Amino acid sequence: MSIRTLGVLALALAFHGCQPPAESPPAALESVFFLVRHAEKADQSEDPPLTEEGHARARALADLLRDAGITAIVSSNFERTRDTAAPLAGELGLEVTLYDPNLLPELAAALLSSPGRYLVVGHSNTTPELAGLLGGEPGAPIPETEYDRLYLLHHRPGIGTTTTLLRLGARL
Repeated sequence: MSIRTLGVLALALAFHGCQPPAESPPAALESVFFLVRHAEKADQSEDPPLTEEGHARARALADLLRDAGITAIVSSNFERTRDTAAPLAGELGLEVTLYDPNLLPELAAALLSSPGRYLVVGHSNTTPELAGLLGGEPGAPIPETEYDRLYLLHHRPGIGTTTTLLRLGARL
C-alpha cells in the first residue's frame, strides 16, 4: 500500500469509469472512508470555532463529496469538527454521529463492521491514527498548520485497504 498525492480531480476519477477486478468481493461488503482533519480553527483554545477560511474549506469539502455516495458522517464532539462536517451533512440530510477520539480502536472496529461510505472528521493526531487502524497508510504526521489533507481509504474485506492522499485546495 502506498500513499499517492493527487489533485482534487483525481477524486472524481476514483468514482467514474473504474471497474473493480473480477475477484473483488461484492460491493455491498466494501467500505470507503474519507478522513479529514477539521478545517482552520480560530485560535488555540480548547474548543475554538472555525475561521472564515475554515468555513470556506468545510463548504469546499461538501462540494467535493456531494456526489461521493456518503452514507454516514462521523465527527468528534468539538465545535471545529462538527462545523467541518455540517455543510455536507446538511446537503445530504444526514445526522452527524459523534465519537470519542480517545476510543479510536472501537470506532475503527465499528466502521469496519458496517460497510458503507463514510466521512470522518477528526484532528491532526487522530486522523492518521484512524487511517492506520482502518488498514490504510497513515502517512506523515499532520502539522498544526495543515488543514487540506484528505485520506481516501477503500477497504475490501479479505483483500485489504488502499490509501489515496488528496489535497483539498492548498490555500483557500
